[in-house]
Amino acid sequence: MVNSEDFIKRLEFIIDYYSLSASSLADKIGVQRSSLSHLLSGRNKPSLDFILKILEVFPEVDLYWILNGKGSFPKNETQKISTAPTPITEIKFEENLFEETEKQETSNLIPPKRISNIQDTLTSLNTDKIEKIVIFYTNGKFVEYNP
Repeated sequence: MVNSEDFIKRLEFIIDYYSLSASSLADKIGVQRSSLSHLLSGRNKPSLDFILKILEVFPEVDLYWILNGKGSFPKNETQKISTAPTPITEIKFEENLFEETEKQETSNLIPPKRISNIQDTLTSLNTDKIEKIVIFYTNGKFVEYNP
C-alpha cells in the first residue's frame, strides 16, 4: 500500500523539479485541479489512473520510486530494482495452474480460465473473495482481471 505522506512528498518533488504549480501539473496530466489538491492535502489517495497519467506525461518518473520511494528520480534506465516482485509464473501451487500458459510461448497473459482456477485456490485458503487481480509488467503495461 502506498504511504500517503511519502507519496505527497514525492509528488511535491516532481512539481518542484519541473518548476510547475499544482494547477499546471493537474492541467498537464489531465486531471481536475481539485483532485490534485485533495491528493496534496492528504484527503484522497492516488488512483492507478492518476499514477499512470504521471508516468505517461513524465517518462523520467520511475513507477517504483513514485509508489514506494525505491529506485531513483529522474529514472535511471540501467538501474535494476532489487525488490522486484516475483513473476507470477514462479509462484508454486499444489497443482500446476500455469501448464497451458507455459506451452503458449507466444502469449505472456494468463488465460481467464486459469485466473478462475487461481481464484478458487486462493479462495480455499482464505474466506475473502478476490475483487480484482492486477498484473504489472516491467514495460509499464498492466492487465486487470475482474473475476
